[in-house]
Amino acid sequence: MLLEVEQSSQLMSRSDGRKKKSQLGQFFTPVKIAEFMAGLFTKGSMDKCRLLDAGAGMGSLSVAFLERWASGGFDFKCVEIDAFEIDEDLHPHLSKILKKYMEYLNVLPTVLKTDFISTAVESLNRNLFSETLSKYTHAILNPPYKKINNNSLHRFALRQVGIETVNMYSAFVALALSLLEEHGQLVAITPRSFCNGPYYRPFREYILKHAAIRQMHLFASRDKAFKEDAVLQENLIIVLERGAEQGNVTVTTSADESFSDLKTYNYPFDSIVLSDDSECFIHVPTSPDYFGIDNSDSIRYTLEDIGLKVSTGPVVDFRLKEYLRDMPEPGCVPLLYPAHFSSGTIEWPKPDMKKPNAIQRNMDTEKWFYPNGFYCVVRRLSSKEERRRIVANLVDPTTFGDTKVLGFENHLNVFHENKSGLPQALAIGLSLYLSTTVVDKNFRRFSGHTQVNATDLKLIRYPSRETLIEFGKWGMKRSQLTQETIDEKFGILTS
Repeated sequence: MLLEVEQSSQLMSRSDGRKKKSQLGQFFTPVKIAEFMAGLFTKGSMDKCRLLDAGAGMGSLSVAFLERWASGGFDFKCVEIDAFEIDEDLHPHLSKILKKYMEYLNVLPTVLKTDFISTAVESLNRNLFSETLSKYTHAILNPPYKKINNNSLHRFALRQVGIETVNMYSAFVALALSLLEEHGQLVAITPRSFCNGPYYRPFREYILKHAAIRQMHLFASRDKAFKEDAVLQENLIIVLERGAEQGNVTVTTSADESFSDLKTYNYPFDSIVLSDDSECFIHVPTSPDYFGIDNSDSIRYTLEDIGLKVSTGPVVDFRLKEYLRDMPEPGCVPLLYPAHFSSGTIEWPKPDMKKPNAIQRNMDTEKWFYPNGFYCVVRRLSSKEERRRIVANLVDPTTFGDTKVLGFENHLNVFHENKSGLPQALAIGLSLYLSTTVVDKNFRRFSGHTQVNATDLKLIRYPSRETLIEFGKWGMKRSQLTQETIDEKFGILTS
């Protein structure tokens, strides 16, 4: 059956259905991933299973679950399935494939054509005019990946049941969790983006309040899990148990859906969600050496401890469009974009750049500027080609002659000292520290995308101010620095 589902999914992916799937935000689950996900449920001893498959697509997840049951992987006497799928073109295949199991298994499949979010919210609210869904024992999901607008009906509906989130995938997971009975199990494959950042904090708080994280699986390659649909994102499979006491978390990794290089580690929960982290970032360590910063007594300071702040660049160019200038002219000041920085150096002005190089200084723009000085800046978005998640650069005031102020565009994060520049050695030392391998590994534990927010940078632990200054003085004496020499020197400074 799984082979039949896979062949049908591939035909759909290569046909005109691809555009429609993209609009719905739904991408079919490859068979090997579906089998792996079905294998993550603990066996248990219950007689009756009620399975939720929200966003069922072609049915691969439900089929993988039933195949495991048929092969003796579960001891259920009967299984009821609610398969939600809003795309009516998929219903004939989905119904047909699930009903085939009725020939030799005690299974009762129901294909629901209604909108899952609306139906689930109405059920949780006990709406008298809608059908109440019975609690589920198991949920298996590959939910749609699509943004939810702040003023949409979906956003309003979710708020009625205490769910605040910005994407369909996190909404589906939160609702499925709410529909589980106590100690019910949920297995979902989603983008990793919910693990950090301010927009997903309410969602993280929701799942951590209502469930225990049992296992997470990370795909190291960003383009392999859904390669048939050319999806480029870091994907995570998460296993949750509703209402359970939190214990250690199993973390597994593989390069792709073949799972041929599967590695397994176990970590205490306080390595997954740090006890003092108000943002509730979810870390996904992929090997014990990712704890280099956490295990260091000398890398334990916050930005506040060392007297620094980090802010998003305040100049939003489209809001100040009338004041932007392609090249510097009288009455203008430098406006810095990520494109001005490359390989640790700054080029300004940059004549061939598509973005402006300068902005007028006047009463309307004055409040957005920083005094000219030494700064460390980090791109909010790193390019696909760059190997590092955090790309730090030094702003040298001598680049800009006698200009008094600088403009930092919104796609830069700026480290500053009460909105003023830093001592030169401190700015250089901070840039070097953020360029170390140990920082890159630490950041990858909770960030699976190329965006780096100021909030992320605030949560990183730093060496002391004195250590950063010493690091900077060392760097100032070198005409050329390699990754190896930076890492080696930093290791000596903090050992």
